[in-house]
Amino acid sequence: MTAATATTDLGEAYSGYLDHLADADEYAATDLAIGLLDAGVPAERVLLDLVAPAQAEVGERWARNEWSVAQEHAATHISEQVVGAVSAHVKPRPTGGRIVVACMDGEWHALPPRLVAEVLRLRGWQVTFLGASVPAAHLVSYLHRYDAHAVALACALPMRLPYAHRMIEACRRSDVPVVVGGRGFGTDGRWARRLGVAWAPDAPSAAELIADERALRGVPPARLAHLADDEYASLVRRRGELIDSALAELRERVPAAREYSAAQLDATVSDLGHIVDFLAAAVYVDDPSLFTEFVQWLSGILRSRGVPAGAVVLPLEHYAAALRDFPRAARALALGCAALPGEAR
Repeated sequence: MTAATATTDLGEAYSGYLDHLADADEYAATDLAIGLLDAGVPAERVLLDLVAPAQAEVGERWARNEWSVAQEHAATHISEQVVGAVSAHVKPRPTGGRIVVACMDGEWHALPPRLVAEVLRLRGWQVTFLGASVPAAHLVSYLHRYDAHAVALACALPMRLPYAHRMIEACRRSDVPVVVGGRGFGTDGRWARRLGVAWAPDAPSAAELIADERALRGVPPARLAHLADDEYASLVRRRGELIDSALAELRERVPAAREYSAAQLDATVSDLGHIVDFLAAAVYVDDPSLFTEFVQWLSGILRSRGVPAGAVVLPLEHYAAALRDFPRAARALALGCAALPGEAR
């Protein structure tokens, strides 16, 4: 489909757009999006009803092991180019104050916040998009230099919540209100509420919230008194030790693990580290559901790649034994094991 044959039916356009992503055809994808604009479809709908759901499907195809990491990256790059082309085609002019949009430090999923940035731009805000993985100190330095009406921060992975909280507090010390979004705060924003920060489920909601400064600032304080018991800090200090001992036990109990290639070993160490990081985040917000949801997701990812679901149980049991004196972590690990499919246990 090109501009000459454009349709205003976003359902039809969506199917074609996914085909272009699958073919890694940047030019056809861009032509399709611009054709929709020329046919009278509002730019915000093109971004939110075409590009956004297509990117979600790209992630699902990777999760189901239908697409490789390379295919997922190529598709993401194309959609980033399409977003830029849509913005350049519309050329909105700012009438409001400056909004700074950024990803949390260590957060590399930049397309969703880029979509938020462009929706805010379309609604008249002067937007500065700082991109992926912005260190807190650099963000604060930027805020000191420029007078921002608000900061919008994105987090896709709940394991980043402790870093997100520090970043949120750094922005507040600069007296700049913050709104957050992304799956990292929970699909219902429950972990944003635990951190005491305004949360928006989508770009239009973020735009409405930013326009209401009283609502943006009038958020109940964080509920993190439990951090005084030092369990989170102690768990983080033991991260390296936990990963090393879990890997050693895996090699002892699963002979095939001794023959892993370098790539398999790296992936295993990464998974073991992610388990600890998600566990620590669950302890930080005092919500074991954060960990159980991750365990279920990880089990599904591994099954789609031919790894038995039971492979998740061994490190959970190892960490449970090592952390038996950590009550919040122990509870989350027990619930994580119970949340696995029956055959895994």
